[in-house]
Amino acid sequence: MAALLLLPLLLLLPLLLLKLHLWPQLRWLPADLAFAVRALCCKRALRARALAAAAADPEGPEGGCSLAWRLAELAQQRAAHTFLIHGSRRFSYSEAERESNRAARAFLRALGWDWGPDGGDSGEGSAGEGERAAPGAGDAAAGSGAEFAGGDGAARGGGAAAPLSPGATVALLLPAGPEFLWLWFGLAKAGLRTAFVPTALRRGPLLHCLRSCGARALVLAPEFLESLEPDLPALRAMGLHLWAAGPGTHPAGISDLLAEVSAEVDGPVPGYLSSPQSITDTCLYIFTSGTTGLPKAARISHLKILQCQGFYQLCGVHQEDVIYLALPLYHMSGSLLGIVGCMGIGATVVLKSKFSAGQFWEDCQQHRVTVFQYIGELCRYLVNQPPVLETYGLTEGNVATINYTGQRGAVGRASWLYKHIFPFSLIRYDVTTGEPIRDPQGHCMATSPGEPGLLVAPVSQQSPFLGYAGGPELAQGKLLKDVFRPGDVFFNTGDLLVCDDQGFLRFHDRTGDTFRWKGENVATTEVAEVFEALDFLQEVNVYGVTVPGHEGRAGMAALVLRPPHALDLMQLYTHVSENLPPYARPRFLRLQESLATTETFKQQKVRMANEGFDPSTLSDPLYVLDQAVGAYLPLTTARYSALLAGNLRI
Repeated sequence: MAALLLLPLLLLLPLLLLKLHLWPQLRWLPADLAFAVRALCCKRALRARALAAAAADPEGPEGGCSLAWRLAELAQQRAAHTFLIHGSRRFSYSEAERESNRAARAFLRALGWDWGPDGGDSGEGSAGEGERAAPGAGDAAAGSGAEFAGGDGAARGGGAAAPLSPGATVALLLPAGPEFLWLWFGLAKAGLRTAFVPTALRRGPLLHCLRSCGARALVLAPEFLESLEPDLPALRAMGLHLWAAGPGTHPAGISDLLAEVSAEVDGPVPGYLSSPQSITDTCLYIFTSGTTGLPKAARISHLKILQCQGFYQLCGVHQEDVIYLALPLYHMSGSLLGIVGCMGIGATVVLKSKFSAGQFWEDCQQHRVTVFQYIGELCRYLVNQPPVLETYGLTEGNVATINYTGQRGAVGRASWLYKHIFPFSLIRYDVTTGEPIRDPQGHCMATSPGEPGLLVAPVSQQSPFLGYAGGPELAQGKLLKDVFRPGDVFFNTGDLLVCDDQGFLRFHDRTGDTFRWKGENVATTEVAEVFEALDFLQEVNVYGVTVPGHEGRAGMAALVLRPPHALDLMQLYTHVSENLPPYARPRFLRLQESLATTETFKQQKVRMANEGFDPSTLSDPLYVLDQAVGAYLPLTTARYSALLAGNLRI
């Protein structure tokens, strides 16, 4: 009887919650709870792994850094399971462990370690004047079977360069492939830092990256040697060890590192060599994409490596899944989320050196791919519909969001449960001043539902911000103080997100991408979405350009046509006029064969904005919005002159 009396109340509960404006949030409570449980289980599992590694024998591989002990663990638990597929080559977790052990031993020889003639126990194993201590690991235990031989045996590939020292940084300039992984893992096991250098960099930007991370050695792909030839004198002048990752006719002072690696035995190396003093110690440098200047070397800690092991678990991916990875390994999404995330669950990764839309579906069928990881504009090359699950994060950031409900267009949720585990806030932001809006007490203010806000996250011991290699000025603007209370510190992502009334987060714009025109703020993503609704357009890049005699920036859109369509200026103008307010309508159009992107598939907005709209300097077809005529017209030299003279109203 009591149950019958409660039934009407339960049926009326959703109406009551709707009346109280609580239903939009509470309807997702089961999904929020399920993800919270998954996240807590993931955190607990990672903590247990870290504690087990800390308690392990420092002489064994299980006592090393998070990357070293996880690979050693997988080599025991899933030895025969396929870890990596690259072309026709396959490698099990056991093979990955052995290959990286060879690499570690080769790098340790460059440090001066003597493993004996057979690469094993060298007998007495004296410490050689106390130099046996691992970098940052404290006193070394006796009996590892290795001797530090001093400088004589150092750097077989380094020519006249000074011997490598413990904890030195070795830069990798390599395409995505198995050798990249074995060398990276080997460096980690040897207690050396790795720097992932973007493969397109040459001349000044390359030298800048190597200097900023303090690199003492460079491993480069043989196929890059020709394009790097003008840089070799400067690289030698920096005193770098130079290795080529493969055979060939190499310039003087550059030897084949892979030959040295293959000559080593594949036995494990002592864990204390890579065990850090603090889990927040830097173990890796990943360079920012450099869309607004020269790349910066973001510091990656052992803690972040550990956290990235839980990425795919948080996404609901399992160890029997097959992950398709066609991203550069020098990017966080490829190396940390793709490779380390795969290791976190012990799954299989299909690694491509370069993305190919023509090979994608064939590869997926051949290898029975179940997970495809992408960034930026990559997914647009395959399908004209958003994927089911999207995430948000930054290389140097301390915050990430996951669209665990699969809500279309969302990058995550701002439920109180999620924010309790992974805290963040959206605060009001003034795009004109480029600063957060503060109240009379000097504190930031949270946004309302539907209002774009700056995403910030509290900096703590659990969620640190390590900054960049180099001077503190590189991190200027990345930390906000006194955000909600005196003395607090938050990481500034530089991204604007919107939280709707149901708690779903959607990416709005980069703070630098939003521009002001006619006294109004224009979000480039919103304008691009309107253009992309036209069936004859394949890709769109919207940005703001300065116009002499006008305040702010006028909108400009770079367009790529969808074959075999032609540009329909009349339909485009009608569509833009009907769907965008006057101030948001781009004043200029630029027709291109393909859009300029970074190597991580991010649109090049800054470069495009700097190129402007002068028809005498640009070879692409240009168009201008003539307000009087009500149409987009070709931007001829005469119209350009009329615009500068103030005779053409935009």
